[in-house]
Amino acid sequence: MTIPREAVEVDDARLIERSLDEPEIFATLFDRHAPLLHRYVTRRLGPSEAEDVVADTFLAAFQHRGRYDRRRSDARPWLYGIASNLIGRRRRTEMSLYRAYVRSGVHPAERSGFPVEDGADTLAVNRPLALALMKLAPADRDVLLLVAWAELSYQEVADALAIPPGTVASRLNRARLRIRQALSRQGE
Repeated sequence: MTIPREAVEVDDARLIERSLDEPEIFATLFDRHAPLLHRYVTRRLGPSEAEDVVADTFLAAFQHRGRYDRRRSDARPWLYGIASNLIGRRRRTEMSLYRAYVRSGVHPAERSGFPVEDGADTLAVNRPLALALMKLAPADRDVLLLVAWAELSYQEVADALAIPPGTVASRLNRARLRIRQALSRQGE
């Protein structure tokens, strides 16, 4: 199956709209967003869960594409919102991953040669950060990680989680404060 070149050049909203008549066009949305979504989910849940969550995210997106708000040209917030809901159903897995970081300082995926982290401030080398993330409320952790790891704007996070931008700001401020407090206690 070959996706027409013009499909690759249109924004996500038009692509989703076209996919209602030509379902195979939806594959372009997958090609655009799956790699970064996969990286984000891998950092949250590990590689074994990431494949399933990303697949389930795009399956849900495909099934509900008729309800997509076509005034939004970028589907990333929508996709990350779906993924966040699916991650929420796997909180135990996420907490287990953070405990593994704290114990070993190594992301389980890295043991198998799967690249996940790319900086000195990431969880793979920062046990106190992993411990601090474990202690955050799930809603605060979602907001913080969507901003920090998925690089979504406040408005995009608000769209993804279906909450007001003010709530994003307050959750993010609370999460940052708790992370700073936890990290400063570690340094004492």
